[in-house]
Amino acid sequence: MHLDIVRFNEKQEPVQKEICDLLAQAIHEKLPDAESRVWHGHPVWFLDGNPIVGYSKQKPGIRLMFWSGADFSEPDLKVIGKKFKDASVFFNHVSEIQKSDLYRWLEKAREIQWDYKNITKRKGRLEKLK
Repeated sequence: MHLDIVRFNEKQEPVQKEICDLLAQAIHEKLPDAESRVWHGHPVWFLDGNPIVGYSKQKPGIRLMFWSGADFSEPDLKVIGKKFKDASVFFNHVSEIQKSDLYRWLEKAREIQWDYKNITKRKGRLEKLK
């Protein structure tokens, strides 16, 4: 795991740090070949340069976001916008995280991908990779 992610987690309040540490460990475990770094201020994991999953601290809690999550058909992942294919869930305590759900979402993140890596070249248009 990238040192900047460790630093990001260390800066969080204890309850939030526990959530971030659990998420980072699970992502690292289930996507061991993913590149990880702090991108636009929060931890993100990439497969072949394409952002897959990340988390950030927001007012409602720690937001776990899947860039292609709108296509996961998972009721607990909420789609907020219409333009992109991202979906998210918020956590305020580590006990809210169901590892079986998290692991299933991470498997889907590998299997279902939209090409965010080349979105600028395509002038905002997304194409499905997998």
